[in-house]
Amino acid sequence: MDLHSSDVPRLETDAQRWEAFERRDPAAEGQFVVAVESTCIYCRPICPARRPLRKNIRFLPDARAAEREGYRACKRCKPPGLEALAEATGLSPAHLQRTFRKHTGLSPREFVAAARLERWKSGLRAGRSVTDAWLDAGYGSAGRAYAAARDKLGMRPADYRRGGAGRTLTWTVLDTPLGLLLLARTERGLARVAFGENEAALERMLRAEFPEATLERSSPHSDRRLAAVVAALGEQDGAEQLPLDVRATEFQRRVWQALRKIPSGKTASYAEIARAVGDGRAVRAVARACATNPVALAIPCHRVVHSDGSLSGYRWGVARKRTLLAAEKEAAANG
Repeated sequence: MDLHSSDVPRLETDAQRWEAFERRDPAAEGQFVVAVESTCIYCRPICPARRPLRKNIRFLPDARAAEREGYRACKRCKPPGLEALAEATGLSPAHLQRTFRKHTGLSPREFVAAARLERWKSGLRAGRSVTDAWLDAGYGSAGRAYAAARDKLGMRPADYRRGGAGRTLTWTVLDTPLGLLLLARTERGLARVAFGENEAALERMLRAEFPEATLERSSPHSDRRLAAVVAALGEQDGAEQLPLDVRATEFQRRVWQALRKIPSGKTASYAEIARAVGDGRAVRAVARACATNPVALAIPCHRVVHSDGSLSGYRWGVARKRTLLAAEKEAAANG
């Protein structure tokens, strides 16, 4: 199976770099820095500052190259990146990248992005305004901040600041052969899918995760979206097509996307998933991402096994994992 995502397009010419710089293209991050000869400052491609004249800029490969030529880092976009980190730690950039990813499951840039998002979330939880919170977190523009919220918060920033207040989750509990199954959805998609031993415990868990949200209990008989979820869960590969409304770090997002590409009836090892998300050594980080999966079945973490095919721990119990895999294998063989 092909679990690999497409590569970010490389910007090979100055014309391409200028175009990316003009539109503040996030895909240009890490490919070059912009040195402004009239001010002796260098910037990231996404710097929110006013664009200098084309005749006054040069494109250099990285922060180290810019600083060797006497340019100073822009105070707005704070461009020193992997090279500066490597120099500060006494490691080569490649070794720093490998070591950092091995221990965190993220590249340094991804770690910074995750930390910036956490600062914004902390500011929102503390009651700061949305604008003040994203400025304090270090986002270069409102557009970048809201893009991060759209991809990772799982709700609008203002809703997150209010602890989910104003957000509605419609939920139900199904009695399945594998035990009770909680389904909770928003208007955007599934927010929680979890197995449990009793309804009261499942409801407490949901309320603890969304303390200020409005919870409306319904059933697949009266809620067409829940009915669609139930129907998808009964179809081969149906659950992986369901829209989701979940929060995730960049690394979790990549792992969960890879898991959703594993066909029903098949499995992949933790090592295979690690390679699929770009780092074959991040096996433990992949296991952590599986363990924090908020939507069982829709993100099929039960399809991840050891390299020798043996089953490892599963948040909802190894017995459930074994039963799920056996049922999917049988369905695929008969399909």
